[in-house]
Amino acid sequence: MTETTASASPAAVRGRDRLPGRALFGLFVAGFIGILTECLPAGLLPEISRTLNTSVAATGQIVTIYAAATAVAAIPLSRLTAKWSRKSVLQVALGIVTVTNALTALSTAYTLTMIIRFVAGLGTALVWTQLAGYAARLSPANVQGRAIAIALAGTPISLAIGVPVGTWLRTFDGWETAFWVSAALALVNMLWFVVFLPDLPGQADHERFTLRQVVAMPGLRTILFALTTYMVAHNILYTYVTDFLRSAGMAAQAGWVLFAFGVASVLSVVVVGAHIDRHLRKLIVASTLLFAVSVLVLAVLVGVPVLVYVAAAAWGLAVGSSPSLFIGGAINAGGEAADVAQSIVISFFSASIALGGLVGGLLIDGLGTGSLTWSSLVLLIAAAIAVLGGRKHAFPKGA
Repeated sequence: MTETTASASPAAVRGRDRLPGRALFGLFVAGFIGILTECLPAGLLPEISRTLNTSVAATGQIVTIYAAATAVAAIPLSRLTAKWSRKSVLQVALGIVTVTNALTALSTAYTLTMIIRFVAGLGTALVWTQLAGYAARLSPANVQGRAIAIALAGTPISLAIGVPVGTWLRTFDGWETAFWVSAALALVNMLWFVVFLPDLPGQADHERFTLRQVVAMPGLRTILFALTTYMVAHNILYTYVTDFLRSAGMAAQAGWVLFAFGVASVLSVVVVGAHIDRHLRKLIVASTLLFAVSVLVLAVLVGVPVLVYVAAAAWGLAVGSSPSLFIGGAINAGGEAADVAQSIVISFFSASIALGGLVGGLLIDGLGTGSLTWSSLVLLIAAAIAVLGGRKHAFPKGA
């Protein structure tokens, strides 16, 4: 990755030649908690719906409203808190997540739960807009990409491990237990930051950029287009993967297919973390092409179970660290406005989650489950064209 002004961190100035491990671990856990808080209800919907006295479909909207809040709030909240010290922003954000997870466990009213989840999404929006930039500013320039990959690794690992474990926790004393544990984890994370996270200043007035200025920066629009098509393709398929597997006669194996996807996602963290600083462009090209090939296999050879497993693992390997790759590209393209560029990417990322679920549902209703893979493939071809064509500014050669 290329060096930005924001990377002239205390760590770099002091000549530190290694990663700030304890600080990065805290940032990793913060990202882990963000995804856990968002997706935890997905494994608990029947039990939550009984408590709230609503249908499973209606209860599922507590996931949707969370993602929508994150998408809508990332940019304005990032601008609002631009002058705050970075540590203060993270502490406030984690405080919101702690309180809202506890309140979710206590609530028995649907409307109140929806409001609580919306506020929780606001807190997570603040968390995600800080992780990559914070990690980069704390780390020496030659390993900033690795630092970002570590900070954002909580996303795939939470999906692969955190959500299943959270779902298992309901066996102790109901679904509320999972949210109490998540709240406790966020509180511990706050205490960890008090001790181990160095503070960094916010932006002075003369350092601030308008959204129009940032979006006009060379390469950023290409990154946003590639990110959106890539992530919508992923969420079209991932949201309805169990329905896809059912149509393929593999409903009983859905858990194992998802396990293969999850293990490969975690592996991708190791692979990308080791090479992102020197080979960002090669990794994003490989990720996009590998994802496209995986979807093509699922579309054409879904009747061969062993190939479904291989394709799912390849899909996980491609997607697992994609946030690190796209955000790393945005930080490079954003230069001195890296923090604003990052908040824009987070908004597009979160919106793509909601849009993928919406489009996937419309495709199933209108064209059938088989349309999921072909639609995703079309989007990935568009993403690949953008990535391959963005060799000058978005994903430059040598980055």
